[in-house]
Amino acid sequence: MASGPTAGRLERLEPGQLIVFGGDRTTTVPPDLAAAFAPGDRLVVVQETGALLHVPAADHDLADRAVAAAHRAFLDMAGVGDAAISEFYEQFSRRLDDDGVFGPIAAANAEDVERAKAMGRSSTRLALSSTMRADMVTGLRTWRDLPSSRDAVVERIDHEGWRVEQRRSPLGVVGFVFEGRPNVFADATGVLRNGNTVVFRIGSDALRTAVAIEEGALVPALAAAGLPDGAVRLLAAPSRAAGFALFSHPLLALAVARGSGPAVAQLGAVARQAGVPVSLHGTGGAWLVAGAGADADRFERAVYQSLDRKVCNTLNVCCIVNDRAQELIPRFLVALEAAGERRGAAPKLHVVEGSEARVPPVWFERSVGVQRAEGPVMEPQAEGLAVDELGREWEWEGSPEVTLAVVEDVDAAVGLFNRHSPRLVGTLLSDDQREQECFWSGLDAPFVGDGFTRWVDGQYALDRPELGLSNWQHGRLLARSGVLSGDSVFTLRTRAFQHDPDLHR
Repeated sequence: MASGPTAGRLERLEPGQLIVFGGDRTTTVPPDLAAAFAPGDRLVVVQETGALLHVPAADHDLADRAVAAAHRAFLDMAGVGDAAISEFYEQFSRRLDDDGVFGPIAAANAEDVERAKAMGRSSTRLALSSTMRADMVTGLRTWRDLPSSRDAVVERIDHEGWRVEQRRSPLGVVGFVFEGRPNVFADATGVLRNGNTVVFRIGSDALRTAVAIEEGALVPALAAAGLPDGAVRLLAAPSRAAGFALFSHPLLALAVARGSGPAVAQLGAVARQAGVPVSLHGTGGAWLVAGAGADADRFERAVYQSLDRKVCNTLNVCCIVNDRAQELIPRFLVALEAAGERRGAAPKLHVVEGSEARVPPVWFERSVGVQRAEGPVMEPQAEGLAVDELGREWEWEGSPEVTLAVVEDVDAAVGLFNRHSPRLVGTLLSDDQREQECFWSGLDAPFVGDGFTRWVDGQYALDRPELGLSNWQHGRLLARSGVLSGDSVFTLRTRAFQHDPDLHR
């Protein structure tokens, strides 16, 4: 009789070793990975791509200890009153608002910014400005003042002799990976409001800042409020391997990632194949469409106000219907140049193939200094772009960068959006109600507007600090908005109350 399969432990890798992924595809172990792999390390095989991710034992153990502590804290949170959670937010916000406490945090952030610049990396979202600091404090105080919805009755069904209630309940341990935005560190503690716990991993660019926030404000706030040890944990590891270990942990209830598109997509794949629900905030870029009924002045202002800085809801692609192109393209170019002047930089324009003749030739002929992460670079101010590249998000620094396309009508713009965009934000400038309704019903996106694109933000739109925004690139979301906030991290429990002792089936 043939014996069944036996399980062993991976102790080493050999160069050229065959690895199966995706059920019917193979890849091989590269020599550098084989040399680095040691007993106790883990290998994560991304089933979507065949990527081989090395997780050293130290990174795995760090994530395992943090998640285990957070899970114990989650169970203990059931006995923590809402007043104690409110006190945590008060203590955390008070410390961030204290100049004496914030001094070392600001100094650590300055080091992070200088280091990123020296490496030619983007620092636009890394700098902890006075505005970002104020928003962190405001967000924490928002959570302080919001009532808890733990155990809130969502639905009640009355039967003869008994009733059933569906109640909101905490979800569990939330794993959070983000790159260079230190304000997210405070935003994500919103999951504690309803009794969840959280484990963070931040990119190496912002690690000094995060450690300073943890030591100077977060840990003291948790202790002062009497919350369980482990309720909030930072994985102070510069390696991305700690994130892979976190997102594949079996005790994780939800994985949230925000940052650059490829890194977030890889993290999402790791979580999904481990069976962990995931919310991704990686690929963005908003689309703005000028319809036949667009008001020219309002359109120009919407373009200008959508290019103040580069974040996920910044204008990335502008579509103008053919019948209005002669009038509106000059207004678009005026707004684009004004957005550059506001930042002291020349803007960069990409024109979709077939639309080049609608843009003045001088835009293609002149070279300008474009501010990139590595420094100023001389480039043509306008360049052509293939239609298949419409989904590309422009990660610009100082120079506003955007794509322009002339389309036949609003329906054509909707078709391009649904085929090529990451399906995040769409906005239509038009006073024609029929165009607006067609845009709303046809656009496959969670966020749809009729003005500037930068309104898409949990704090700005919903008065809720956001953990992230989820696009529909991997399918529509189930039973919740694309804004993931602290109070939207919950599950449902069902409770029965029997009044008739003779009840039976």
